[in-house]
Amino acid sequence: MEEIQLYLDEARELMQKAYVHVGNELVKIRAGKANPSMLDGVMVSYYGTMSPINQVASITTPDARTIFIKPWEKGLIHEIEKAIINANLGVTPQNDGQQIILNVPQLTEERRRQLVKQVGQEVEHGKISIRNIRKETNEQIKKIKGVSEDDIKNGEEEVQKLTNEFIQKMDALMKKKESEIMTV
Repeated sequence: MEEIQLYLDEARELMQKAYVHVGNELVKIRAGKANPSMLDGVMVSYYGTMSPINQVASITTPDARTIFIKPWEKGLIHEIEKAIINANLGVTPQNDGQQIILNVPQLTEERRRQLVKQVGQEVEHGKISIRNIRKETNEQIKKIKGVSEDDIKNGEEEVQKLTNEFIQKMDALMKKKESEIMTV
């Protein structure tokens, strides 16, 4: 029974990681509000090394529609602009010689629907990961030697409870993000 518990703990940990990963991916999907995390995946060439934008500039949001990016070195302005354009974020950078200004446009109804679809896809990937973890854990439990069938059955039921718990968490995450996107 102790071995089954180890597999259950491992499954919980893996499912938690999948859940956190989906949460991080959903943060990158913008909901029409200016958010520094929109720039999380943007990499800038800094002396020949690709660096995250937040390591070469300060990023602030003075209001819900604007992001200011102030490079620590003026020479980086053009590199940062290029990186933002290449990241295809749906915003056009403007620079005033000191900093880059991103004006986050109001989302159209069509764009909101596309984003909701994208959220659904991300969440579905997370659910698939959780189901794969369930499958692998159940296979591991079945291979344990010297354990009664009842213990195996109980272990599988626990794995299913875990799976249901994390699927519900994913659904809640999706609903929250969808309402964030659809709120004008």
